[in-house]
Amino acid sequence: MSGRVLVEISVEGLERAVAAERGGASRIELCGSLNVGGVTPSSELMRAVRARVGVPIFAMVRPRGGDFVYSASEFEEMRVSIDRARVAGMNGIVLGLLRGDGSVDVERTAELIRAATPLPVTFHRAIDESADLFVALEDVVATGAARVLTSGGAAKAPEVVGRIEELVRRAGARVIVMPGSGITPGNVAEIAAATGAKEIHAGLSSVVARDAEAGIYEREVRRLVGALS
Repeated sequence: MSGRVLVEISVEGLERAVAAERGGASRIELCGSLNVGGVTPSSELMRAVRARVGVPIFAMVRPRGGDFVYSASEFEEMRVSIDRARVAGMNGIVLGLLRGDGSVDVERTAELIRAATPLPVTFHRAIDESADLFVALEDVVATGAARVLTSGGAAKAPEVVGRIEELVRRAGARVIVMPGSGITPGNVAEIAAATGAKEIHAGLSSVVARDAEAGIYEREVRRLVGALS
């Protein structure tokens, strides 16, 4: 554990999930295909990680890569995926839906959040593609999401620390704003201090190669967590 700041680590496989926990991760975000930003992991992977990892696991629910405007059939697929995640023992869900105009799809997001109950839901970086980040924050609050993962509308969170701090301030106690993207052991402490964020998300793709062994990944997670101690 990181003490004051909770660290969520995003992984797409069993070995890295185990390594992240060993490195001190507070929570795992489990995805498939991180090369496209993450999609719904298979039921088999969810069950395998649940059997080996003791910290909370939040499962991505995203039917495909690309945009976040989903068809009726994709929406129903997301609903089924939530049920599968619950059965597999996941502790939370990560999802996000937009409308064609770039606004948050409040109604359908809220419907999925109700379907996920009692599991908490994180609204993911779909918010960073919204038409207006601060309007989108209010919309996410209206959906009932527990937290929102954001890079502040930029490619990498360190580019817009002030904007993320403003999101944290506006959110207050209504929703947790969790910075993510481009966060490394070298910048995490500064970002946490500057934004006031109580939770941090990292995948470490900028410092650990995709084919690196689990021990290297564990070491970098431990460095990131240690930087916050």
